[in-house]
Amino acid sequence: MAFQVRFFSFIVLFFASISAGFAEDYSLQYFLGKNPSRELSKQERKELLNRIEEAVDQAHRIYIRLSRGIQSGEMEIQYQEGRFWMSKLEEDKESIETGKQQLRLLKEKPAHLVASVKLYKSLKDLSANLNAYNNNPSFCSFVGDLAPEMGLWADPVFYQLHLLPLAQSKAPDGQPPAKEKKPVPKVKKP
Repeated sequence: MAFQVRFFSFIVLFFASISAGFAEDYSLQYFLGKNPSRELSKQERKELLNRIEEAVDQAHRIYIRLSRGIQSGEMEIQYQEGRFWMSKLEEDKESIETGKQQLRLLKEKPAHLVASVKLYKSLKDLSANLNAYNNNPSFCSFVGDLAPEMGLWADPVFYQLHLLPLAQSKAPDGQPPAKEKKPVPKVKKP
């Protein structure tokens, strides 16, 4: 009996160590620690989009909870202030839908520049609105840490690791596009 217990525990430890060795933690800290000069691998790019999709889904859940709370009267907010926050939530709804559409496009074509720019803009808009909600005492319990996290996913992570290298690869010779100088009009002397 003791042999069977040892053998079973050895098997469990063996498989646990193998799975831990192959699994990589693609968290926000992992992407923040990445060197922007090194290009992301295909797996890292896929995981980046998955993590951003999780953040957008979390923002969608917050949107639903906030809109239900305001509309049901659960939160004590005056009518005018409630209308203002509902308009902000409608902006969030559009940003979330746009973000989800662009994420679907980027999963199919990771080198799609327009989809990347639209996703970046929707992430920045969501981040700004979530920070505004976080500054309101009635909403901060709903938003929590997602507001600063969304800002980090948008700016240093997505912009530095995906959008900027993609835009530079689309430019001729990998250089950022130079501004064209306008020709100076010749002025005739009288």
